[in-house]
Amino acid sequence: MIGAKVIALLLAAALAGSHGPAPASHAASQAKPLAGKVVGIDPGHNGGNFADPGFINRPVWNGREREACDTTGTETNGGYTEARFNFDVAMYLRAYLVREGAKVVMTRRTNHGVGPCIDRRARILDRARADVAIDIHADGGPAGGRGVAILTPVPDGPNDKVIASSKRFGRILLHRYTKLTGIPISNYDGSNGFAPRDNLAGLNLTTVPKVLIECVNMRNAADAARLVKPSFQRLAARSMAEAITAFLRSS
Repeated sequence: MIGAKVIALLLAAALAGSHGPAPASHAASQAKPLAGKVVGIDPGHNGGNFADPGFINRPVWNGREREACDTTGTETNGGYTEARFNFDVAMYLRAYLVREGAKVVMTRRTNHGVGPCIDRRARILDRARADVAIDIHADGGPAGGRGVAILTPVPDGPNDKVIASSKRFGRILLHRYTKLTGIPISNYDGSNGFAPRDNLAGLNLTTVPKVLIECVNMRNAADAARLVKPSFQRLAARSMAEAITAFLRSS
C-alpha cells in the first residue's frame, strides 16, 4: 500500500513536470523564430557587370516591356560601387537570417560574376517559394538628395496576390530601417518613403511578398560617408532581418 507521503511526493513531481522545461522541438523553434521559413535576397547588380556590356545590355522581358538584362549600378564619387555595397549588406543579412533558422536563397553568391539578368533573379526567388524577399540596392540620385526609399510593386498579373503583403512588409521595413540606421526618409524619391513602381522586373514578376529598398543615395556626401563602413552595413542588415522576422511572425 502506497503511503500518503509517497502519493504527495509523486503528485508534486507530476505537477512540477507539467511546468518543467519545454520539449526540445518547442525550445528549438523558440530559439530560432524563422525555422521552416524561406527568405529570398537579391543583391542588385554584380561586380563583373562592368566587364561584359554585351551580356548585361541584351534585352529581357520585365513583365511589361523589354529592358536591359541588368546594369552596372551606381557608385559613390570615390568609386565605391553599388554592387559591392548591395552584396556586403546581403551577406550580413544572410548571416542574421541563418542564425534565426531561415533557409536563405540568394540570387548571386559572389561579387565578381556577371548577372544574372533581372528576370532570372525574379524566377529564382519565385521558384524557391520564398515566404518574403528583398531586393537590396542603393540609389544614384541628385547630390543634394538623401535618404531611404522603399519601392513597392503595383498589380501586373503575376504579382497581383502579393501586392497587399508586399506593402505591409515595406511599412515594417521602413520603420525598422530608419529607426535603427538613422537614415532619413528620402527627400527626392517617392512619397513618405514609398515609391510604387511598374517598370522593374523584380517587382513586376514576383509571386512572393517583396520590396526593393534603396538604402541610401550614393551620390550624397553624408550618405556616402556612412555606407562604406562595415558597421553601417551590419546595422542596415540587422534592420532588414528584424523587419523580415516581424513580418513573418505577424503573417
